[in-house]
Amino acid sequence: MDETTTTTRADIVQEGIALHGTEPAEPTSPAGSEDDVFRAILHPDDTYSENGVYWADLPFTQRIKFIGRTDRDEALKELRQIGQMMKKDPLSPMSFYITHYVIPGMGLGLEGYVLFSIGNLTPLFQKVWPSCWGKFKACDEQWVNAVTYLEVLGIICGQILVGILGDWIGRRWGLLQDAIIMFIGLLMLTASWGVTLNGWVICYAWSLFFYGVGVGGEYPMTATSGMENAVGSGKVSTREDRLHRGRKVTSAFLMQGWGQFFNQVILILSLIVFHHGSGNPPYSTVSAQWTFRISFAIPAVGTLWLIYYRFYKMPAASRQLVIAKRKNHVTGYDTQSLKMTFTYFGPRVLATAGAWFCNDVFFYGNKLFQSQFIGVIHPKKKSIMAGWLYNLINVVVSLCGYYLASFLIDNKLYGRRRMQMVGFFLDFIFFVVPGFHYKHYTQKKHIREFQAMYFLSSFFNQFGPNAVTFLVAAEVYPTPIRATAHGFSAAVGKLGALFASILYNYIDTQTKFYVVPWFGLLGAFLTYIFLPDTTGLDLKEQERRWKYIRAGREQDYHGVAVHPIHLSLWERWRRAGRYYDPALDYNQRIEDMRHDWLESRAARHGDAEKGTLHDDFDDYPSEVGSYFERTTQSSSIHRNDCLLREDGVNNMR
Repeated sequence: MDETTTTTRADIVQEGIALHGTEPAEPTSPAGSEDDVFRAILHPDDTYSENGVYWADLPFTQRIKFIGRTDRDEALKELRQIGQMMKKDPLSPMSFYITHYVIPGMGLGLEGYVLFSIGNLTPLFQKVWPSCWGKFKACDEQWVNAVTYLEVLGIICGQILVGILGDWIGRRWGLLQDAIIMFIGLLMLTASWGVTLNGWVICYAWSLFFYGVGVGGEYPMTATSGMENAVGSGKVSTREDRLHRGRKVTSAFLMQGWGQFFNQVILILSLIVFHHGSGNPPYSTVSAQWTFRISFAIPAVGTLWLIYYRFYKMPAASRQLVIAKRKNHVTGYDTQSLKMTFTYFGPRVLATAGAWFCNDVFFYGNKLFQSQFIGVIHPKKKSIMAGWLYNLINVVVSLCGYYLASFLIDNKLYGRRRMQMVGFFLDFIFFVVPGFHYKHYTQKKHIREFQAMYFLSSFFNQFGPNAVTFLVAAEVYPTPIRATAHGFSAAVGKLGALFASILYNYIDTQTKFYVVPWFGLLGAFLTYIFLPDTTGLDLKEQERRWKYIRAGREQDYHGVAVHPIHLSLWERWRRAGRYYDPALDYNQRIEDMRHDWLESRAARHGDAEKGTLHDDFDDYPSEVGSYFERTTQSSSIHRNDCLLREDGVNNMR
């Protein structure tokens, strides 16, 4: 191409911006007016009223009506879609569910299956090898305890390391790496052996550590990839993001519950099969060996398929991260975004990491109930089947909590923040009541009440902090460091589990009930003060706010991401929402879109010069481009468009 006609990308953008507004072209028809082009994009009917008022700015009664109408219309729309799908193929809704919810959460399903099997297998090991797992004569007590500790430490390492790698090299490779590590870990667990019982325990413990690294990485990778897939890779937000982002992520997360369910079912069936059709003691070493090794071999097959799926079927898992890095001109790890996140959003870390810590103390403490009421209901029962069957009932109750959380987590009248606070508070009640009336509720005539509180604490743990912490730990942070922030929050949460597992070895059962409830109050307090409510918030608006913060222009952002309803109480005290102005923001968003459009044109020009095809997966709709074409007058832009087409043809030849 001739040097005299060469124009840089910066020249195109700057000239377009400078000339915009000096000679605006009149729309050729009313249909091409600014309001016609941008109203549906900037004021979608699921978020704004007919008068262009944001749902959170409506008076309370009008807000309730608006949210009720929007949710009702969306529910009817989805029911109609399900009906149409069933007319064509009765099984197609199930296929849709598996594709969009089961497969994205399959890694967490395998995690729930394997990790919760450790606690389920321990009673079996204690019955079969009491000299090792009970009296510690054949095995070192420290190594037996290390089975739990190394498992948790492996998860913590994976959460932090894979979180960083996910933001560095991309979501897809993080997901693939997790699956490979989990597969190798399952092979190690299935084949774990030793010359002595103590040697086997050591091999078993380190296999769990290795597997835990892969499991830990699943937390940040599943949360971020699931959320970013819901948002979509285009520049305009989607209805799916605004109305169902939380459901998409929590529906993947609830596969953890299904993993626990299938693990318990397979253990029960395996023991019956390998123990001559009976689940009663005494248990032979052969039946125990077959039971635990088969239980690890089965998920290894599913993990191998997961490696295939993530390698061949998820090429676009990192698109949102690529877009964010390209806008910030970053190729590796975005250390500047990491520093700025802790500067601007540091208190949010207290909410996501601190609340997760409190939740895991509860999650681990829930097992306290089970051992107590089983001892009262079946005082002379030596079979492990009673514990496994009650645990199976508890998992089913938990699954109900998972699904209800998924159903209501996007409801603007309840949402994330309120769901987490209510869950924490009710778990506090269900622990503190039996804690201060322990002897009363552990008597045989009151044991059913004790049992009910056990199941209710499980239900509200899932329909509350366990589901919400997983979602918001990624949602409240910007894309460039989202996996890192989620991994860090999850790692602090696992420290809560580690804290509980160590502490419970040194205090009696009633003291445990005195200690655990207060973490519910602490979790509710951290949520109330420091957690912003992202229910109903367009995630692309949050990214837009971050763009202003990163450029040092926080005061120039006036959009809904700083609306008081989407800020934490702490952020409102710090007056982070003082710049909110819907009228200013409407015009500002159009100008932001115009600037992005000019940059995209410049990128096309640069790609044509290099002889490469432009990656347009984040371009605006055609009507937006047409509007900017008419209203941004520049002869140089017109000239470069011609050059773009000419050079594109020549270079492609």
